[in-house]
Amino acid sequence: MLVVGAVFSGLRFDGVLAGRVRRDGVNSTRVLARLVAESKYARQLQLVLLQGIALAGFNVVDVAALHEALGIPVLVVARRAPRLPLIRHALLERVRGGRRKWALIERLDPMEEVAGVHVQRVGISRDDAARVVRRLAVHGNVPEPLRTAHLIAGGITTGQSRGRT
Repeated sequence: MLVVGAVFSGLRFDGVLAGRVRRDGVNSTRVLARLVAESKYARQLQLVLLQGIALAGFNVVDVAALHEALGIPVLVVARRAPRLPLIRHALLERVRGGRRKWALIERLDPMEEVAGVHVQRVGISRDDAARVVRRLAVHGNVPEPLRTAHLIAGGITTGQSRGRT
């Protein structure tokens, strides 16, 4: 499945990164690390923003490993707090490799409410995370890089963007 990243310098949209991950697979961390590290933007990036901890269904990102591989903070953003009992049940009962994926989720601190969204963070303080979200959330609560990436991905995969971003 397609994964799209929008590269921003402050509020200026600078570029797009794109790659593919397997649906419910285990390659999201490796693909994201490679996309960022091998991009022409790698030297200027100061933060990775993720909209949720899983891509393509349940391809769970190892946020700590991504932070370690890139040497920059990682901030996971969600509109609402995840329903962990439902996620746990789905992973353990229905998803291949679900125990390992659930362990990745459990290793992180719980999501916390910051600036109107819920976040998990590695390598960035709560105060700095709040500043980032407030600064980049221009049209609603979701930071502009995530909103833009969502719109681009929707347009590419379905022919037009749709839904809330």
